[in-house]
Amino acid sequence: MKNIERIIGTYDSGNKGALLFITAGIHGNEPSGVYALQRVFEILEAEKPTIQGKVMGVVGNKEALKRQVRFIDEDLNRTWTAENIASAAKDSKEKKEMFEIIDILNEYPKNAFTKRYFLDCHTTSAASEPYISVQNVNDNDTWAHKFPTYIIRGFSDIVEGCIDHYKSRIGMTGFVFEGGQHDSPESIEHHEGIIWLALQHACGLNLDALKNYPEAAVTLENKRKNQKTFEIDYRHEIKKK
Repeated sequence: MKNIERIIGTYDSGNKGALLFITAGIHGNEPSGVYALQRVFEILEAEKPTIQGKVMGVVGNKEALKRQVRFIDEDLNRTWTAENIASAAKDSKEKKEMFEIIDILNEYPKNAFTKRYFLDCHTTSAASEPYISVQNVNDNDTWAHKFPTYIIRGFSDIVEGCIDHYKSRIGMTGFVFEGGQHDSPESIEHHEGIIWLALQHACGLNLDALKNYPEAAVTLENKRKNQKTFEIDYRHEIKKK
């Protein structure tokens, strides 16, 4: 993570289609999505499979990843409010990172693609099964149900300033994927699996056309039989006196 670039990789076959915009490492202590993207782009570049549209992998909090801490000045996954973006203020390291990511996304406007999808890769401090956290806006929920893991509705709606809020506000379709515990090798596998499946659904990648069908995708698909959807109805906030 010492010399990591903002853009992990981009790949296309020159065909019109959707944009799949994948972010990882929004929190600096959650590197597994970055490792998974590196694996996927290595295979894509080596095998050159045909896809429709473009996939892009982008690092979130570069400085925090280098230092192996969650954030430097403030949580990058709380900065994406409409007020912060309208102000254009870059008064923290995280806001500078945020605007760099926005600048990259602006290079790939809506009218250049048939649709724009996003996937934001995260992990949890405690061990957990992989799950999707989705906002019930646009067609996010319908899109999320194409994937085989547990799905939780409503969590993103009670946390202000998340990156998925911003992407949804600008009309993109997608969700947050929690791959498992921060340091678990299984989290990397789960992230790799969800990336392959997202490429299949968003960009028409034929996984059978790869030299080896991705085992990570199989691992995730095997969870489909247990798929359930949960919804957060109420959150009780504990406030300091």
